[in-house]
Amino acid sequence: MGQRGEPRRVQAHDGELGAAVARAQQGDEAAFAVAYRLVQPGLLGYVRGLVGDDAEDVAADAWLEIARDLGRFKGDGAGFRGWTATIARHRALDHLRRQKVRPRPTALEQDVLDLPGPHSTHDQALETLSTGAALALVATLPRDQAEAVLLRVVVGLDGPAAARVLGKRPGAVRTATYRGLKRLARQLGADGVTDDGPRTLGEST
Repeated sequence: MGQRGEPRRVQAHDGELGAAVARAQQGDEAAFAVAYRLVQPGLLGYVRGLVGDDAEDVAADAWLEIARDLGRFKGDGAGFRGWTATIARHRALDHLRRQKVRPRPTALEQDVLDLPGPHSTHDQALETLSTGAALALVATLPRDQAEAVLLRVVVGLDGPAAARVLGKRPGAVRTATYRGLKRLARQLGADGVTDDGPRTLGEST
């Protein structure tokens, strides 16, 4: 089985991230900047999937809280990504409540994008999830599926970590991820899908 896909690329930096967080907790500002650089792209993508154009402001609020409470965090790099995603989710939900914004639309037929062609590989499908256009596509999924896909693919969390962020059972998150990715795979031209991400039918398990 190939080692491709966004979650694996994100997780490859967990060792570096964990070390940076440990140094940042000792007051190393440069190490905090490293942690920010490693986490921010996925975190911003997740928040954008929840609040749209207000993502930058909401993510900035989340980072203020992350910096303030950094000393309380205990765990490794993967744990830090989950912790920051939980904080960002709370800030996003607070923002939605303040703005009285209803959850994202769930209409499957909503045509919001210029999608990749039918011959796109599953790598390209995963890669496009980091773009604003694909995040808009994710936002058309049912809310539980959208959040599960964002946490698994964009933030790079594993199933149990994503379940902790969402306050759900791992099995429920796996099911939501599978259904969401299957729907996205059809849109993006992938032939098959698992809860780890789209894959071509020829790829072994």
